[in-house]
Amino acid sequence: MELYCLESDAAVRAQPDPNILYDDRVLQSLLTIEDRFLPQCSYFQRVQKDIQPYMRRMVAGWMHEVCEEEKSNEDVFPLAINYLDRFLAVMPTRKSYLQLLGAVCMFLASKLKDCRPLSAEKLCMYTDNSITPRELLDWELVVLGKLKWNMASVIPNDFIEHIIRRLPLPKDKLVMVRKHTQTFIALCATDDRLAMNPPSMIATGSMGAAVCGLQLDHNDQRLSRDNLTDLLAKITNTEVDCLRACQEQIERVLATSLQQGQQYRQETGIRAGNKAREQQDQSSTPTDVRDVNL
Repeated sequence: MELYCLESDAAVRAQPDPNILYDDRVLQSLLTIEDRFLPQCSYFQRVQKDIQPYMRRMVAGWMHEVCEEEKSNEDVFPLAINYLDRFLAVMPTRKSYLQLLGAVCMFLASKLKDCRPLSAEKLCMYTDNSITPRELLDWELVVLGKLKWNMASVIPNDFIEHIIRRLPLPKDKLVMVRKHTQTFIALCATDDRLAMNPPSMIATGSMGAAVCGLQLDHNDQRLSRDNLTDLLAKITNTEVDCLRACQEQIERVLATSLQQGQQYRQETGIRAGNKAREQQDQSSTPTDVRDVNL
């Protein structure tokens, strides 16, 4: 009898359980408990004195880059941001500890969602070793205590499969719609203005933005913007106006992100061009001739 080792560099993940996806009680349960895992308040006004919204966006962007670089499970980043927001809503924190807090939140989220969690040493490396593994482990207990060990948060990703199953989407577009929706959700997680929205609203708004962006209404009018918004609102028991406003806000965040990305690429290109011209000028200047004695 031969033994086969299935271990490899590629992560092996379980397939979706149809018994969960096709039971309406699961979706209703998620909708019932999702508010328990929202930040208790808008913490920039009430709790935090040293941390500003732009700092939160910077650390969220860094956390997303780490998760992308490590090819973490798609749920890790939104879950880590949920921990970050819930902690900041109850615990005043100095800005010098914000990156450490972000690393701890990724550490915890990867333990819960990834088959190969991020190590403390690797996370410290991503901070340019500005923190130590000992500090990370000590703060892990602090975060767990402040969140009362309630770590199985409901996040927008939990609603994706339930919503997709209830939409009249072409089967050949499911993978693309799912990927775009996950991208929108990650983008929402980096924006503090969306932190207080329920996960179901973020998920439905992201799904609506993804379907509209892919222009799937050409073959099915049920997927037109207005019809789609009405259908999504019924699926998650959301007010149509609230969902429409959320989707529009998500699209504005996307437009801003694309504009900033384009501006960054242009600035990078200009700097690279200037550097290349400087190098060319230096290489064409016969400075060594000055040292030659004729």
